[in-house]
Amino acid sequence: MRLAVINLVGLSQSLLGEHMPGLAKFAQENGLQSYRPAFPAVTCTAQSSIVTGTSPAEHGIVANGWYDRESAEVRFWKQSNHLVNGEKLWEKLRRKVPGFTCAKLFWWYNMYSSADFTITPRPLYPADGRKVFDIHTQPMGMREELKNALGPFPFQAFWGPAAGIASSEWIAASAKWVEEKHSPTLSLVYLPHLDYPLQKDGPLAANIPVELRKIDALVMDLIAFYQARNVSVQILSEYGISAVTRPIHLNRLFREKGWIQIKNELGRETLDCGASRVFAVADHQVAHVYVNDPSLGAEVREMLENTLGVAEVRLPAAGWTERRGGDFIAVSQPDAWFTYYFWQDDALAPDYARTIDIHRKSGYDPCELFIDPELKFPKLKIAKFLLKKKLGLRGLLDVIPLDSSLVKGSHGRDEVAWGERPVLIGSSFPVQTAEDVHEAILDFFKTA
Repeated sequence: MRLAVINLVGLSQSLLGEHMPGLAKFAQENGLQSYRPAFPAVTCTAQSSIVTGTSPAEHGIVANGWYDRESAEVRFWKQSNHLVNGEKLWEKLRRKVPGFTCAKLFWWYNMYSSADFTITPRPLYPADGRKVFDIHTQPMGMREELKNALGPFPFQAFWGPAAGIASSEWIAASAKWVEEKHSPTLSLVYLPHLDYPLQKDGPLAANIPVELRKIDALVMDLIAFYQARNVSVQILSEYGISAVTRPIHLNRLFREKGWIQIKNELGRETLDCGASRVFAVADHQVAHVYVNDPSLGAEVREMLENTLGVAEVRLPAAGWTERRGGDFIAVSQPDAWFTYYFWQDDALAPDYARTIDIHRKSGYDPCELFIDPELKFPKLKIAKFLLKKKLGLRGLLDVIPLDSSLVKGSHGRDEVAWGERPVLIGSSFPVQTAEDVHEAILDFFKTA
């Protein structure tokens, strides 16, 4: 009685057709359900709702990142599992299933998790300023074993302009390796491939059928591997991707009002969140708006409600962690999304704006999936950077565009078209929400 749950990011019912023949057949034979996504429908929130069976009001993960009021810093893509409040899926099952073990492979908040076997991306940051790609595992010794068996994790294929199928292939191979070595009772496997082309090019792009076939073949191979070892398989996703055509620059609008504090750093502009009266932390189609000056509350809300592209303005739900959520939560129209941009002149944009820097930016930046089309000889520029890095020299790989109109897909709304809702395949347990997916996984071990 063992189960593998494969998180196929970005999968929605509208994609399950002729270009995904394997998964379409698997869904037909094993049952397909779609459900209302978590709010916001972003990776960290959705996964935390699935893992704990609770809402953000309880587990506290209100987005992929938020403003920490105590440190006056925006913190994105943190990795400690201690940030997620509540009892986790594997902790519940460990109490009920004799000899239970869990492998948590590339699901987020994977560092210091109580799961038995974990793998997560984790670069090394030597004191000389370099960034060395690597992974973090539990047990720690598994890290070198994995790299010796599979080679280094292809970090460039996990995020950035080179993001693609190679990272999902490595993760699938690591899932097989863990299964063969440890035979966990529950394997949670994260395959991110669809997230890249769907966000970059949009769900209607001409190249999407090719990308669907790639991940379909990979997933079906992994399913066959598990089934040959008598491991049942469920497929789920966290959200679907909507086609978008227009970015919304809330921080630029706040700047026009005089609410943003800008700091000059070596001739470039940076955002001083602690000194700003109002600012937004953008996360796809949702933005947490923090109001440091309470006297502006009514004016901020009125402005947001009248901003082109904003569908609604929500107050934080009762119980949302006060130190994390914004004072207002802006939700975009289905065809719009929020940038973190605060500068008005691209020549003054901070140096990190044109780089892949998921921790320094005060919001999510899907433009990191692109190489600036205005660059001449970008491959030569990248080659020079890599050579300098190999020689131990420091440099700036500033190849990311500042043209947010390039982005053609996004997510984050919980009110989406039926065909864009996330799915669960392989369970007869009725699901309507992300919290129900948690119960569906538990149900497998009750009924199997």
